[in-house]
This record gives sequence, structure tokens and C-alpha cells, in this order.
Amino acid sequence: MSKKLHIAARMHDIQPFHVMALLGRARELEAQGRDIVHMEIGEPDFITAQPIIDAGVKALQAGQTHYTPSLGLPALREAISAFYKQRYNQDVPARRIVITPGASGALQLIFSALINPGDSVVMADPGYPCNRHFVRLNEGETIGVPVNADSDYQLTADLLKQYWATNTVAAMLASPSNPTGTIVNEASLQAMHAVSQARGGNLIVDEIYHGLVYDQDISTALKISADDVFVINSFSKYFGMTGWRVGWLVAPEGYIDAIDRLAQNVFLAASTPAQYAALAAFQPETMEILEQRRAAFAERRDYLLPALRELGFDIPVTPQGAFYLYANCSRFTDDSYRFAGRLLEEAGVAITPGIDFGSHRPEQHVRFAYTTSLEYLQKGVERIKRFLGE
Repeated sequence: MSKKLHIAARMHDIQPFHVMALLGRARELEAQGRDIVHMEIGEPDFITAQPIIDAGVKALQAGQTHYTPSLGLPALREAISAFYKQRYNQDVPARRIVITPGASGALQLIFSALINPGDSVVMADPGYPCNRHFVRLNEGETIGVPVNADSDYQLTADLLKQYWATNTVAAMLASPSNPTGTIVNEASLQAMHAVSQARGGNLIVDEIYHGLVYDQDISTALKISADDVFVINSFSKYFGMTGWRVGWLVAPEGYIDAIDRLAQNVFLAASTPAQYAALAAFQPETMEILEQRRAAFAERRDYLLPALRELGFDIPVTPQGAFYLYANCSRFTDDSYRFAGRLLEEAGVAITPGIDFGSHRPEQHVRFAYTTSLEYLQKGVERIKRFLGE
């Protein structure tokens, strides 16, 4: 007789990425010889810039394979501090910067340091699903706030006042956001910071798509409050280092000791070769490559956005950053997951259904990622056009 599995109750609330099933099916179709246009993956299609690769190889050849301190390689923390000064004219002490295994490592540290069982965190719905899952992992609960085009799919100070509960310990926002690509302006950040401070809570700001912003400048949330905001960033998106798994967080001074102890116990330290490679991300020659790629993403957005609108997708807000378009597809379907499945099977185009991003009208929305070449985006649009016509 087989033993009954004992699985923690929290696991019932940890949902899978539904898009991964679609991705798996897309790979099966490709193995059968089908040509698939991938607009589902939130990963830059460009390989890591060569100066970063060279630095990683050099670190390996030099034997830089031992543990770093739990808070990260001191030289990398200093380099990130200098980056904040150079890009944002913001003084951020290196002692407040923690290197993590991707932005996910940063989320795990922050929520583990903040949440007691039963505490809640306010965040936008739709939003990146792992955020709420990390809250649940720490026996907290998420207060998902339905957001729409009228607030650019972002939280606002008024919404925080409305949804902040007696057990709320933090509000989290993303700028630019996944899945909508919208940003929070400085005035709104200041207003939300004031609300969280007045209620004795914390503000957590996901800035992992900083650098991938088009048509305007964006400032770090650290500018509105240099010493009591949590900021998450990563080398994955703008810097193109997804598989290297290295990110960082900037934490208020008073939390550094707790976060250090957590890092020691949870993952000890981020990958040493990846940290040495990341040092090269700030070199002028690397920045030149990254800016060329940012221009390519802007060109893709400026093609795909009007093309999808012309096909009948409702995209009321022009995304200012990231590489996503969050589209209302209710003109064509009342089940976005089924719609995405049919689009893959019948037209060879992979997109992400809204169910991955929350419970606020997910059946009416899909996400398009312009993380493939302009040529493939054009091919995808033609295939979608024929699919809708049929």
C-alpha cells in the first residue's frame, strides 16, 4: 500500500504558470516541424552581451568559484551604488544593496523579513503572479486590487486608502509593470509612500524593467524616500542575463541584518561567476549594446501596438516600458485561455492568457510579449489576422 503524501496546505494556493503548458505544447509542435511565433515568453531574445559573457568566462578561468559574502560581492554592490548615482543622481550606500539569485531571491528575502502569519500585502490585479505566491509562502495573504485603464493598471494613493486593512504590512507595485508595461509617475509614488507611512507600513517597488522605458525618463523610487523603501531590480531584463540568475534589492538600513541572516540560511549567496559577470554590465561598451537593444524593443512596440489595435484588440493604454502589451480580447472570445490554445494550435502563435496575472477579468485579456524579432512579429500578426478572419 502506497504511503499518503503529506503536502503543505499552502501548496493548494500556489498556482502554476499556465503559460508553461502552452509553451510545452509549442515546443512539441516545433519538434513536429511546425513554425511557432513566440509572443508568450517574458525573456529578451537577445543573448547576453559579449562583454558580460567574457567577464563570466574570465572569472571561471581565474578560479572565482567560491562563496561570496551572503549580501553579495562587495565590488558588485559598490558598482550598483555607482550606477544609481550615474543614472539617477541618487546616493544609495552599498551597505544597503543585497545581491540575490534573481529578483525572485529578493522577493523571498523581503517577504520573509516582513510577514507574520495572517499579515497582508496590497498589490495590483493584474500583476506578476509570483508576488502573491511569495506572500502565501510566508503564510500571509494578498489583497488584490482590481485596476483598470483609468489608473494605467496601477495602484494609486486613493486605492491604497480604500484597500489597506488592519493586518496590512506593505503595498507592492511594479514600474514598469508586468503584464501591462505601464509606469508609476513620481507624484503618485510620493502619494502612495505617504499612505503607507501613515499606516505604519512599507512600500515595495519592483523596478526590474527599468532601462526598458520608451519616450520618457523614469526615476527610481529611492528618490522619493532614500532610506525606507524596498526596491527590487535584476540583471535579467534590461541587462539580458536571465539564465545567470542574479538580481539585487535595496533595503532600508534597519532591515539589513535580518536580510543578511535570511540570505545565509535560504541560499547562502548568489552565484559567484554570475556576480563577476554582472560587474561588466556597467561598462560603457556594454551600455552601448544595451541601449541599441532598448531601441529595438521600442521599434517592436511601435509596430505591434497599432497592428493589434487594427485587428480589433482593445489596448487602451500605450505601455511606457517593459516588453508587453496587455490586450482585451473580449471581442473575439469569453475564454482567453481557450483562445490562446486555439491560436497556438491553429495559427502557430503563442501568447499568454490573462489567468496567469490574477482574478480581475482574466478571461477577457491576453498578454503579447514583443521579445522576438520584428520579422517574426510581422509574421505573427499576419497569422492572427487570418485566424480571426476564419
